[in-house]
Amino acid sequence: MLTVKFYSVSTIKKPSLLQSFLPILVLVGLLVVNVVLVYGDDALGGANQLALLFSAAVAALIAIYNGYNWKEILRGITSSITSALPALIILLLIGALAGTWMLSGVVPAMIYYGLDILNPTIFLFASCLICSIVSIATGSSWTTVATVGIALVGIGDVLGFEKGIIAGAIISGAYFGDKMSPLSDTTNLAPAMAGTDLITHIKYMALTTIPSIVITLIIFLVIGFFYNAGGDVGQVDELQTAIASKFNITPWLFIVPLAVIGLIVKKVPAIPALFIGSLLGGVFAVIFQPDLLISLSGETNFIKASYKSVIDAMSTDVAIVTENELVNELLSSSGISGMLNTIWLIICAMIFGGAMEHSGMLKRITQSIIGFAKTTGSLIATTTVSCITFNVTASDQYLAIVVPGRMFAEEYKERGLHPKVLSRTLEDSGTVTSALIPWNTCGAYHAGVLGIATGEYAMYCFFNIISPIMTLIFGFLGIKIAKLVKNQENETTD
Repeated sequence: MLTVKFYSVSTIKKPSLLQSFLPILVLVGLLVVNVVLVYGDDALGGANQLALLFSAAVAALIAIYNGYNWKEILRGITSSITSALPALIILLLIGALAGTWMLSGVVPAMIYYGLDILNPTIFLFASCLICSIVSIATGSSWTTVATVGIALVGIGDVLGFEKGIIAGAIISGAYFGDKMSPLSDTTNLAPAMAGTDLITHIKYMALTTIPSIVITLIIFLVIGFFYNAGGDVGQVDELQTAIASKFNITPWLFIVPLAVIGLIVKKVPAIPALFIGSLLGGVFAVIFQPDLLISLSGETNFIKASYKSVIDAMSTDVAIVTENELVNELLSSSGISGMLNTIWLIICAMIFGGAMEHSGMLKRITQSIIGFAKTTGSLIATTTVSCITFNVTASDQYLAIVVPGRMFAEEYKERGLHPKVLSRTLEDSGTVTSALIPWNTCGAYHAGVLGIATGEYAMYCFFNIISPIMTLIFGFLGIKIAKLVKNQENETTD
């Protein structure tokens, strides 16, 4: 007679601290190999995702050794992935929205009018502001730095500014926009890890982010007065001319982002708001860019050309070719397909997080660390230090958000803190400090693209330095620390 033996709770052993850290050490080791030794900037193409899966396998094996059943581990992993599904849907819609906003001329119009702000007498201030606008429009600090950033370095060099401080202004603005844009992957990743939603996260994060960028802009404005600014800005005119040669640039295009902002203000959920925004982008492309649609699609029938161009922009890619190479790089989008690597990364991260969490390893690590965090301020400080540590050791800003996010999520809830307190801390420390570390993928990328060493520009990235300090100040002084209201979705703040 066949008998089936079920394990009982008493047979499960609590993981030791060494066992709990082992999967993380494996993960860090694999990431170092991927980023430093083998793949470099291409590590996000799949190598880092597999590193997460291999590390999750190590965590699962340790859990089984400690008496856990595989089905239970799988259930924990499935639950972890399920919790991230809304964020994955949002990322798909963001890909579609980015495509139609590029095709319709919304993003090009933002860039076009943003360049008008540039004034040689306030170059650093204007550069930071322009990069903020572009980064909010594109949702990508990397794209901003690689396009407008390169142009600004050339202009600033002609005007006599040090390259390090030019890069500092560019990267500061780019990371402000990256943090505050609903199109940004890290801005979607942080609330997904903490257990809150995108719009709540952005609104709450503004409390620390806006003061940080205001202080940064003031610093650059003051520094700018010490330089003689009056050189040739013809390169800006060339960028605008190239954009205008392909797009019908008009202020009417701003109806689209304003409509999305209006929906968000009216508390329409992020998913339908982004869906409507992507559709509006397609409609405005048909209205304002008919010649471009025909040119891109290769079709003579306007209805067919419109349908094909809009669908391609939403799903795969749109690339506008001009005579200016910088503009060509800027005026491109990969649609939903461009989000697949990030989605793959999130799924793999949730698999790793689910295995670590369900096996009790994250709790064991958290308990050992949280023992030093007696107050809310010290808890936020511990989270900040953890994010920066992962940026230094794991060399990847995504992991600097994912791992601490999974580690501290339950502790914040147990202390009655709203998940948005955690999500804000993750972005204020994990996202921005990645650009300051030479061997981090972000630091290496920006140094390579701008041709300016990380050590040369890091001290001038005032926004990236101020942001984690600002979140610590808010934490220790108890400023706007949101609390959970028992059995309610709403929250109150101190």
